[in-house]
Amino acid sequence: MSKEIVIITGGANGLGLELVKQFIEKDYFVCNIDRDYERMQILDNTYKDNYKGFIGDISDSLFVKDTINQILGLGNIKILINNAGEPSFKLPTQYEKEDIDKCFKGLEGMILFSTETLRAKEEKDLKIVNIMSSAALRGNKQESVYCATKWGERGYTESLKACYKGTSVKIIGVYPGGINTEFYKNSRDYVSKDKQATFMKPSDVAKTIIDNVTNDINLTVADIIIERN
Repeated sequence: MSKEIVIITGGANGLGLELVKQFIEKDYFVCNIDRDYERMQILDNTYKDNYKGFIGDISDSLFVKDTINQILGLGNIKILINNAGEPSFKLPTQYEKEDIDKCFKGLEGMILFSTETLRAKEEKDLKIVNIMSSAALRGNKQESVYCATKWGERGYTESLKACYKGTSVKIIGVYPGGINTEFYKNSRDYVSKDKQATFMKPSDVAKTIIDNVTNDINLTVADIIIERN
């Protein structure tokens, strides 16, 4: 029997790692894409079955093409989860080009992986789950470039929905608020450890996403907005 494959970008840490763990527990074969070499080596040694890691840059088109070609040989791609991305939390006048480039890698990767997976699946029988942020729903004082990226991801997601409406390709947008991960480790002037401790557990957010994405009901949850209490 062909393996049912879930592709997860940015699955070495945080929410992505929780998604990897929980999908494996549900007997999916998980293909994890991340550039954190050390963490990916640990995961390779941890998950012997139903798992394969691919180390590389999600904004590198050649890497993306090669990765999808390799995954095609492993089984049937059912779900693509575009989760990878990095933040940069600064006031508008503090941004430099490297901050902009870092933020926009997530958008580039989302488009590249979606495009190549759609081609590989011949635009049939696929769920694409784009994990963005509540920053895609509003503007925030110290997140102008980050919000610009997330609004771009939202626009891309909505355009995919319009393109594939009524087909077997389902597009799901996910908009989580603050999650208690190392996402904020380089932004302690903006999100302190005490504030981060009040954020949502990544395991809870992952479970909420998976429950909605993998349900057997004859409907599609188009948008998932997850806010902390």
